[in-house]
Amino acid sequence: MKTLRILAIDDHEMTMLGYKFILERISFDDHTIIVDTANSFKSGREKIEGSVTSFKYDIIFLDVQLYPPNENQPHTGEDLGILARKLVPESKIIFMSSFSDNHRINSILKSVDPDGYMVKTDIDPKSLEDAVKTVTFQPPYYSSKALAAIRKRMSTTISLDDNDKKILYHLSIGTKTKDLEQHVELSASSIENRKRHLKSLFGTEKENDLALILAAKNRGFI
Repeated sequence: MKTLRILAIDDHEMTMLGYKFILERISFDDHTIIVDTANSFKSGREKIEGSVTSFKYDIIFLDVQLYPPNENQPHTGEDLGILARKLVPESKIIFMSSFSDNHRINSILKSVDPDGYMVKTDIDPKSLEDAVKTVTFQPPYYSSKALAAIRKRMSTTISLDDNDKKILYHLSIGTKTKDLEQHVELSASSIENRKRHLKSLFGTEKENDLALILAAKNRGFI
């Protein structure tokens, strides 16, 4: 009998305990499943770092948003994913998040290259079981909403760089143009030039920022 060790990290304790309850009851031939949990960036990091010199986790489930963040240096599940890739590259990583927007998912796919991504509204006992079995033998695994976002993003011929994507994302969540310098490493004039270029790409040259955001959303960039 093989032991499959899973680490689940989520700042909502009841959610995390629910995952643990479901995961440890999965019927998996020749495998016994043991689930450890952590409810913060700090405790998750400690468990990942501790696994380097002891047993390795076969699968690490990560929530993207981990509260309470440090206001001066916020940490996310994405940061933990990057750390895990560096310290325990053999561990499979699955993100489980309420984020289903294209910017966030594709950012994580690029920075962490996870073995799976599940949007929380897609998660039920069957999908959790499918995710564990798929990434164990033949990753990746994406829930339906995550896969739809990835496919929608890949279907367009418009190519944007990281700064373009950040500008669109922050405009979409209500950040004012004058405050974009706090989130994008560009000068105010460069940001204005980028916005003009983006409006040209999306055919909204004579319209306002809302029209740009809606056009970008329709093409799966936000």
